[in-house]
Order: sequence, then structure tokens, then C-alpha cells
Amino acid sequence: MLGWHRIALTLLALVGPIGALHFYLDANEKKCFIEELPTDTVVEGHYRALEWDEKIQAYAPNEELGIQVDVDEQHTGHSVTKSRGPHEGRFTFTSHDAGDHSICLSTNYTAGWFSNSHIRLYLDIVVGSTRPDVEHDRSHVSEVAGKIRDLNQKLEDIRREQQYQREREAAFRDLSESTNTRAVWYIVAEIVVLLVTCTWQLRHLRNFFEDRKTR
Repeated sequence: MLGWHRIALTLLALVGPIGALHFYLDANEKKCFIEELPTDTVVEGHYRALEWDEKIQAYAPNEELGIQVDVDEQHTGHSVTKSRGPHEGRFTFTSHDAGDHSICLSTNYTAGWFSNSHIRLYLDIVVGSTRPDVEHDRSHVSEVAGKIRDLNQKLEDIRREQQYQREREAAFRDLSESTNTRAVWYIVAEIVVLLVTCTWQLRHLRNFFEDRKTR
């Protein structure tokens, strides 16, 4: 069962992005990140890529630069989504199965190994439902209704997380029971073999001594 500290961490993750970072990569390089997700969880990412400009000696936007995003399920290798966009954009996907998901980013450059292109890439990932468009909501629903909807969505995300943990505990319990059952049958088999061996030895000794008496 999920403890209160884990529920608090889940609520904090739902409030804001869990993966705001930046990193560097070359033109023909791919960077991947692993994210453990429950079933039917929406993930939204925003990226912004800057390329090193020798003229100004700084990282700056380049309209010719594009970003490729590949998301795969780790345990099955199934491709969840593949998208190609400009140097700044968004991507969204929904996890079909619970488990680890790899999020990989690369550029659209096909330069050789000795290319001097260097990229600084900013990545911001939000796990949970996609954030609502506040301006759109104000034109359709009241502020109170919007807060209730957000609260219901957060509770649904917590429920999915709890269900995912129960599934993991059930799988571990089944594995433990299966291991214990195999161990019991192994012990029973050893006992049967020992009994058969002892019975055979006793019969052999009895026949041996009977033969000696008859001589």
C-alpha cells in the first residue's frame, strides 16, 4: 500500500514538471532518458535547441535545425511515438503499458563524425495529464469548476499510481509463491529418492546375508 510520503511526492510531481534540464549533444548524437510510467499516463514535453555560432561565440537558434523525438517501451521495444519538429517545439504521448519508457532526442543533421556542430538542448517534461489551457477554460467554465476538474484528475493519477504498485506487488508475490512451490517439490523429490535408495540397499543387504547363510 502506498505511504503518505509517496502520495505527497506524487502530488508534487503533478503540480509541476519533473524533468527540467539542459544538456549538450553533437550533430549525429542521440540522448536518451528513462521514465517509469503507470498505464494510461499522459506525458508532455517541451524542448528548445540552440546551436553554437562561431561568429557571435554563443549558442543561438538556427531555423535549419530540427529535433527528432523517439519514445519506446523498454520491456517490449514497442515504439510509442516518433516525431520530428523544429528547433523549438512540444511532444505528447500516452503510455499504453506500465513500466520504463525511453525518451530519446537527436538532431536532423546527417553530418559526419568530424562535424563541429554543437547543440545545447533544453528539455522540460511533465508527467500526468496535459496542463489545461487557462484562457480557454475561462471562456467555458467557472474557476471553481476548473479547480474541481484539476483535483479529480490528480486523484485519478494517484489511483493509477496505486494500481501500478499493486500490480508490481502481485507479480512479486506470484514469483515468490512459485519459487517456494518449486523448492517444496524439490525437497519432496529428494525424500522420495532417499527412500527408494534406502529400500533398495536394505533389500540388497538382506539378499546378501541370506545367500551367505545358505552357503
